Amino acid sequence: MLRSLFSGISGLRAHQTMLDVTGNNIANVNTAGFKSSQTQFQDTLSQVLTNGGGAQAGVGGTNPAQVGLGVRVAGITTNFQQGSSQLTNRSTDMMINGDGFFTVTKGDEQFYTRAGSFNFNSLGQLVTSDGALVQGWAAGPDGTVDVNGPLSPLQLPIATLMGASVTTRAEFKGNLPADATAGEPAGIGKAEVPPTTLHRTIDVFDDAGNSRTVELTFTKVASATGSRWGLSASDGTGAAGQFDVTFDGSGQLTDITAPGGAPDGAATTSFALGGVTVDLAALTGYAGITSVEAAAQDGQRAGTLLSFSLSPDGTLMGSFSNGLKQAVGQVALASFANPTGLLKAGDSLYRTSVNSGDAMVGAAGTGGRGALAGGALEMSNVDLSSEFTNLIVAQRGFQANSRVITTSDELLQELVNLKR
Repeated sequence: MLRSLFSGISGLRAHQTMLDVTGNNIANVNTAGFKSSQTQFQDTLSQVLTNGGGAQAGVGGTNPAQVGLGVRVAGITTNFQQGSSQLTNRSTDMMINGDGFFTVTKGDEQFYTRAGSFNFNSLGQLVTSDGALVQGWAAGPDGTVDVNGPLSPLQLPIATLMGASVTTRAEFKGNLPADATAGEPAGIGKAEVPPTTLHRTIDVFDDAGNSRTVELTFTKVASATGSRWGLSASDGTGAAGQFDVTFDGSGQLTDITAPGGAPDGAATTSFALGGVTVDLAALTGYAGITSVEAAAQDGQRAGTLLSFSLSPDGTLMGSFSNGLKQAVGQVALASFANPTGLLKAGDSLYRTSVNSGDAMVGAAGTGGRGALAGGALEMSNVDLSSEFTNLIVAQRGFQANSRVITTSDELLQELVNLKR
């Protein structure tokens, strides 16, 4: 039989494969996280008709004469170029901006995916659309995440609690006006002028999260040098204290003393009240400004999880009913030495192969892994203009090879017709 006949058949098969790959790319033009594939051809073995000869005295060398035996598919390579982003505003949608894969598990097998369209199941677990569990690291009670620990399914049940913590320190900041009036007694034809009084409060918490109010009352006191204020403190549970707060001539806090001006030990800028250290170190005593206010305290009441947001490093920041935010987990990303060596497992998932290398798991934004964006999805990276061009190339290649077969058939027909 003619060699051209079998070469044409191999061409039909190869271009049919190219059509299959191109058709699959076009079919997945709107598949989130899909990566297109390209087909590469190479020629098969060639039949040697005459071997080459070396040059000799008076005779030139000759080249070998070979006839090719067709074409075959050398490989189908996945293109991991970044796809465009689509804003969805869904908190459970995540997009990898750069290299890397989400790590998920189905049964006992681990898979990897670029499709970040996730949801919660009835147990509060973060899952893909086909039920695969998204892997990451859970945060501890204090909101810390150990990215060197083992992976586990991310779970954010609605009953997630932020525990209460006792207040041990409260801070006040701002300015007590040095030019405030210290008050004047009533006199002939003159009414009494009361001293300037400022009230400030801050809520603090016990171990169970019960709140109580610490109240500070500042009363201006006459002073020969600098500025002086009387301070009355209480926490609503019986704890109370009386202090003198003094500032030097440049408006800097010099000391907090016990009642009557008796030294309360060494110069200090804080005092204890019902187990809470009240820090006044940030107070100043300049004239013309009244800005003293409660700044912060380190306790909190218990809170339940209301919502969460995604940070670029994959940290899931929970918003709790007590008004605070705290990390509740972190999404893990995997990278590979050769991502094109991954095997497609269906459902937009990949599994490792002997040529992909082992998964290197870590936090987003580290080790060459991309950053994460919440409320967005990575769309397919299929380029329709390129795919339709490939469709034309594959169609014409198929037609040309089919013409080789029909031409070879005509030659065989002529050969058969030699005997009539």
